[in-house]
Amino acid sequence: MTEAPRPGIGRVTAAIVAVAAMLPYLTLKILWLAGHYVGVGAPDLMADPAMVGMNAMTFGMDAVGLVLALAFTMRWGLRLPAWLVLLPLWVGSGLLSVVIVSAPVVLAASGLDALDGGPIEPWVYAMVYGGFIGQGVGLMAAFALYARDRWPSVFTTRLAHPFPSLTRPLQRVIAWGALPVAVLLGGVMLAWVIGAQPYLAVQNLLRGTLAIAGALALVALVRGRGLGRGRRRGRGPFWRPAVLVWLGSGTLFAWGLYAMVVAAAAGPLSAAEGGVEEFVALFGMLTGLVMGLCAAFLLVERSGVGSGVGSGVGNVQAVQQPLEGDDRERDRGAADQRHR
Repeated sequence: MTEAPRPGIGRVTAAIVAVAAMLPYLTLKILWLAGHYVGVGAPDLMADPAMVGMNAMTFGMDAVGLVLALAFTMRWGLRLPAWLVLLPLWVGSGLLSVVIVSAPVVLAASGLDALDGGPIEPWVYAMVYGGFIGQGVGLMAAFALYARDRWPSVFTTRLAHPFPSLTRPLQRVIAWGALPVAVLLGGVMLAWVIGAQPYLAVQNLLRGTLAIAGALALVALVRGRGLGRGRRRGRGPFWRPAVLVWLGSGTLFAWGLYAMVVAAAAGPLSAAEGGVEEFVALFGMLTGLVMGLCAAFLLVERSGVGSGVGSGVGNVQAVQQPLEGDDRERDRGAADQRHR
């Protein structure tokens, strides 16, 4: 077995940026959960049981992100089961990718006025969303470099690379079935851009675009070639449509799940939800989940593509230290002697 590659300076730096951006947010959540409502003009809002639950949930989500950021800087992070890394990063990328783009755009268009209003002090909004941008960029950059080291075949093989597949017919049904639903949901989100507040307009624009692009990319992955015509179909790298599927399905699932949790909590944040919004959130969550599962089947079946230990997505034990291998052989030899 090959030795675990030492994390490069780029991966370590990106993870440090992510951790530094998370700490103020985690500190604020701890204060709020402890009853110290710093930066809140209406303490009764945070004392609501639904808000306490939401703060505990978001604290837990950020804590998971903190652990993953640390894992990306350590060799033991390469030995984590694939699902334990991919699942939370998939959800986190779906949430943060929209915030990373929408927050700076709205701030540039509206200035500091975008932070005014509501029971939360403007500096809290600035700290929270600034932290989201920092941790989103840092986590995604660190994960990309981590994935390149652990699963190099994802980045080195072309889209049309052949591989055996037992679930290809099922993947085709799922991909083509999810496409019209995702296009419909994305179209509704794009329609919501008209007349919406700047922040919601930018968010809906990004979510709708990613939903449609992700569904189209999933069909391309399953077909093993692009959607257009020409001799170069399928010669492009596999990772490009894979990134679109990752973001598109993750955005549908994560934002849909978040909206459903807010609506189920029946707290102050759920006052504006209802009607068409809940249906879009529900079907978005289900469609994103189905798209993500379809892509997961495809990635597992491609796990044999490429060369080298740990090149496949399904290989959860990517690396092993030489000392571990030596110890194992020594133990096996001792056991054989005793048996004789």
